[in-house]
Order: sequence, then structure tokens, then C-alpha cells
Amino acid sequence: MRSIPHILQESHTIAVVGLSPKPDRPSQGVAHYLQDHGYRIIPVNPRYEGQQILGEKVYPDLHAAADALAATGTRIDIVQCFRKPEEIPAIARDAIAVRASVLWMQLGIANQQAADLAAAAGLDVVQDACMKVEHAMTVGA
Repeated sequence: MRSIPHILQESHTIAVVGLSPKPDRPSQGVAHYLQDHGYRIIPVNPRYEGQQILGEKVYPDLHAAADALAATGTRIDIVQCFRKPEEIPAIARDAIAVRASVLWMQLGIANQQAADLAAAAGLDVVQDACMKVEHAMTVGA
């Protein structure tokens, strides 16, 4: 498994599952920060499908996002999860199916079943960690 600094340095495209359009939501703050630091954010939220969040089209699920990106020669590097822990195994299966490299469960989110599933498929796994905080500490703000 790669270290968090390596993951952040080697990744470019982050699918944010559960990204909210509301500026006061943690998902919005983290995604906006990452976007400001050069990452491409791909919003995944069926409630806002077809709309835009942070200037990017919102997809209903990881499969639709991956298909749209594949048409441009881009792939999802990190699947960042802002969902309840019990929803993460299904997201992990989708992350494996779309050939993402990393399953990242945001601060306060952990699911060992999902982590084991993703790790067994060769994905790097991060649990219970804020990507914004990790980026600021390891790569620089």
C-alpha cells in the first residue's frame, strides 16, 4: 500500500461520492480545497444528477462517471466517500469495478469489510481521514 503522501502526489482525479452543492457541508469544503490545489473533482450524487457542483457535471454513480471520463482518456484515481459507513461496501465494489486506485473514507467514516474488499482487489485504502487535512500536512497548503 502506498503512503498517503504518495497517493496524494500521484493522483489527479477524485470522484467525490456524496458531494453536496451546499457550501456549508464538509464535502463541499474539502472538494473545493482539493480543486483549488489542482485536483479534478468529479461529483457523484444521484440527487443532483446532471447539475453542476464546483463547475463539474454531477453523475448519479461511479459507473456513469467512469464511462464519461473514459471517453476523454481520463480515469478515476481516488474514490472519496462522504457516505454513511454502512453504504461503503457497495461503493467499494463500484470503485473496484471502475478500476479506481484508492478508496478513501473521509474523517469519521470507516468500514473494515469495505476496506478488506478494496485492499484484496489491489486498491489502496484510507479510512477515517480528512483528505484536506492530510494534503495540507503532507503536500502543503
